[in-house]
Amino acid sequence: MLTDTKLFINGAWRPASDGARNEVHDPATGEVSGHHAVATREDMLEAVSAAERAFPLWRDTPAMERAAIMKRAAALLRERAAEVAAILTLEMGKPIAEAETELRSSADILDWFAEEARRVYGRVIPPRSPDVMQLALKQPVGPVAAFTPWNFPVSQLVRKVGPALAAGCTVVAKPPEDAPASPAAIAEVLSEAGLPAGVLNLLYGNPPDISNFLIPHPAIRKVSFTGSVPVGKQLASLAGRHMKRITMELGGHSPVLVFDDADIEDAARSIAAFKFRNAGQVCISPTRILVQRGIYDRFVRQLRKEVDKIVTGPGIDPATVMGPLVSQRRIEAVGTLIDEAVSEGATLLTGGERMDHSGFFYRPTLLENVPVKARILNEEPFGPVALLAQFDTIEEAVTEANRLAYGLAAYAYTTSIRISQILQNQVETGMLAINHTALGLPELPLGGVKDSGFGSEGGSEAVETYLFTKLVTQKS
Repeated sequence: MLTDTKLFINGAWRPASDGARNEVHDPATGEVSGHHAVATREDMLEAVSAAERAFPLWRDTPAMERAAIMKRAAALLRERAAEVAAILTLEMGKPIAEAETELRSSADILDWFAEEARRVYGRVIPPRSPDVMQLALKQPVGPVAAFTPWNFPVSQLVRKVGPALAAGCTVVAKPPEDAPASPAAIAEVLSEAGLPAGVLNLLYGNPPDISNFLIPHPAIRKVSFTGSVPVGKQLASLAGRHMKRITMELGGHSPVLVFDDADIEDAARSIAAFKFRNAGQVCISPTRILVQRGIYDRFVRQLRKEVDKIVTGPGIDPATVMGPLVSQRRIEAVGTLIDEAVSEGATLLTGGERMDHSGFFYRPTLLENVPVKARILNEEPFGPVALLAQFDTIEEAVTEANRLAYGLAAYAYTTSIRISQILQNQVETGMLAINHTALGLPELPLGGVKDSGFGSEGGSEAVETYLFTKLVTQKS
């Protein structure tokens, strides 16, 4: 059993003010594995008030001190990576090796933004008169409301908390209720590292209640959300009505363009590994696999070989390559999309059914000949399913890659510099990886275009969204 996850408000763990709590389930068994507190309006108000009170102190804390606290927290997180990874796997389902990778990556993200805290620069603007001084100062925007998803419950929280703390902002975060205990570790290590009370607060409960309270609150100056496009649009609209800054890292339906000069074995191996990582519950997961006609049959055979190697089982088993989906609702959503596509004429190459396990397991699935109007080819499936199609020319491939309103990530496999340059210029995406899938490193920008969002949650660009520019002009 996981321990009950409480609210973290003003530097202390506490139950909901009315004692309410909800169940957390182990995706590998479907059984109750723990509980989380359900914040009341009173709890939300206390969290925002704590962040508002702590802001002047944290804003005025020297950047070197902010960085030192974040680095100590990163070191503590590495020390506890194995322990927290086991918790993450039990509540979210991903294989234990993936969970440990997420924890160590989260520590790297904290380290990265700790260094960026020391590099928040303004500038001196040359004046038109010798007795005038002109400065453009970078200052933190203020308390931030952050909403994070269950698929990467620790790293997605760190991607918001890291740049916010580096910039000098305080945070009220709502981590995922499906996986509440592992992100709580971030509050623990930061608190132990010396983060002042109130700088970071965690709320769990009913997501609409929390967002509808936090976003309009006058103390909140910025909103950061990672999640689905429909919910992101709702929150962005609410933030816009209250003139709040936003960062939105939303869904994707990532295309993969495999050209006839590609290394077929390498492409199939890396696509299969990345597609079925976290059971396909990854916003940048490659989903629409577009293969040039001359190599299509060979590529499909190789991809099926790679998919057949995937060992599915409880994430806590070290032999497991792909764990369960996070919940019954995800099983139903993915299964419905696949069944609809097959009924409309798609060809099922492998998978397409639940596994004979307790819990929320679904077989790795490949579909081809999917009708263009099928929902699965137009809506993010967010599960262990890849869709295969052929193309003849680069123009045809780019057209299909750009057809949807999503624009988060895209991938390509080619040895041609000419093709690479065309893709760099013409594919409408926030991130493009060619001949590999290494996105999401701390130093790299992470964000999309079109319906896939606004702003970045990686690289130096991430810190900028938590700062505003203040002009100071003074005549002597």
